Amino acid sequence: MSGTRTSGEIPDREFDRPDGRRRPLAFWTGVVLVTVGVILHLPMYIESAEMHYHMAGMKMDAAMLWGMGLIVFGSALAGWGLVPRRADREGAARLKVRAIDDARISKTHVGLLLVLAVAVTIDVMKPTTLAFVAPGVAEEYHLRAPGRPDGGVPVAWLPLSGITGTVLGSLIWGWLGDRMGRRAAMLLAGILFIGTSICGAMPSFGWNVVMCFIMGLSAGGMLPVAFTLLSETIPARHRGWLMVFIGGDIAGAYVLTSWASETLTPTYSWRILWLIGLPTGVLFVFLARWVPESPRYLLSVGKEDEARRVLTRYQAEIVRIERSELAAEESLGDRYSQLLRPPFLGLTAVLTLLGIGIGLMVYGFQMWLPSNLRQLGYDGVSADRVLRDSALIGFPLNLAVAYLYHRSSRWTLIGLSGLVTASLAVFTILGDSVADNRAVLNALLVIPIWGSSSVIAVLSAYAAEVYPTRIRSRGSGLAAGMTKAGGVLVLALVVAAVAAPSLRATAAIGAVPMAAATAAAIVVAVETRRRRLEDITRDELGARAPAR
Repeated sequence: MSGTRTSGEIPDREFDRPDGRRRPLAFWTGVVLVTVGVILHLPMYIESAEMHYHMAGMKMDAAMLWGMGLIVFGSALAGWGLVPRRADREGAARLKVRAIDDARISKTHVGLLLVLAVAVTIDVMKPTTLAFVAPGVAEEYHLRAPGRPDGGVPVAWLPLSGITGTVLGSLIWGWLGDRMGRRAAMLLAGILFIGTSICGAMPSFGWNVVMCFIMGLSAGGMLPVAFTLLSETIPARHRGWLMVFIGGDIAGAYVLTSWASETLTPTYSWRILWLIGLPTGVLFVFLARWVPESPRYLLSVGKEDEARRVLTRYQAEIVRIERSELAAEESLGDRYSQLLRPPFLGLTAVLTLLGIGIGLMVYGFQMWLPSNLRQLGYDGVSADRVLRDSALIGFPLNLAVAYLYHRSSRWTLIGLSGLVTASLAVFTILGDSVADNRAVLNALLVIPIWGSSSVIAVLSAYAAEVYPTRIRSRGSGLAAGMTKAGGVLVLALVVAAVAAPSLRATAAIGAVPMAAATAAAIVVAVETRRRRLEDITRDELGARAPAR
């Protein structure tokens, strides 16, 4: 038996509600309170304009303290508004989801892709900003950094705090995505996007470190949940390349952040790069109106009526059968420990290794590029422009990566990892001499800047495909967290002054584990091209699908 209805029959209010279930008033009240709380931080920032927005040493005024209270209370209220009612998983035993993969790409699919592309861009701009604010933060607070060996506390504490937050955020939001829903978890991250924009108004370095940690929690959570939602709603024949294409916005975020740094910071200081989180966060929360919950998730928790409404928007339908394809997952645990048990242990190991390798490269080599280029003779604007130009050159290559992933997910993952490894080896060999020729520098930077974002996009898409619905968000969160874990390691070494963040040193630190990760992927990675998620899970729970 099946049920269908036209999209025009679906009441819009079902999707205006933050989680499609309950307490929308609490959610939207929380959004308003958080926004007002951020706005109350702006007067002190504006008053510091005569000092070129130099706020170090200023005391928080009453408005700022009230604003912090509103942000905390508003975030808690909005989070409570997103908590769903308990669901009965038994309802999924009579349903199948093949209709999702048989559906055509509809306007709802297009809207989802556009909104999540914006979400991914906004999300990735958060940790990317750390590289561009570090020089300004070091100067204002007299911190130790490349080019400032006589400073006090290492400026690396700032990115270390933020990246540590992203690791924890990926794991926490991976759990939330499986417990409260993909859409609700993304909205909660959006609330924190708004609240943590006050990083740009914090007068002390200590408060900047604290707020960057909280920012990392939200930024670490958005990406894996977004990819999980995409994997569960896009038809199988289009799923792979569209996810990688959307993931290409990681490079787009680098372009936008470098442009903002070049254009805005000379006038408004480094602080503006954090404060723009207010409008971008509000934008995402309102755009989320066009993001329905994952039908597969709704079916897996027994929300048949809600799943039916969402499927109708995708011009698909629910089909009743004796036993659901999702019922095969009933024997699985729904905790992180399930990722470390057969048949997922091997996949988890290779995704972890790849994630750590790319994390060491991004937050070792790429994180310190703006600072290292300044140390090698480029002024602030020139350094930002070099990075922007390299990112722009590589940006169109995301189309090629999306096509290659459509042809073979396994070999695209392996090939990209190998290419990035080779580029880092070149920087290790050439060292600081690479900065002598700007044209050569621009060309060589294309691969690590573009390639790293492409590897993360491919890794995120792949992780969202190889795990079952019950633990898919957790699997995506673990993979995303590992891409930051390498950053925690290398930044901790910098803070401890064990490793100086020179161009050659950071390239070498990334090259070695990336080479090992590529070799491991050749052995363990499996093909997911055009395969339905339920088929992948069935093969993993039965006979291991052969790599093709």
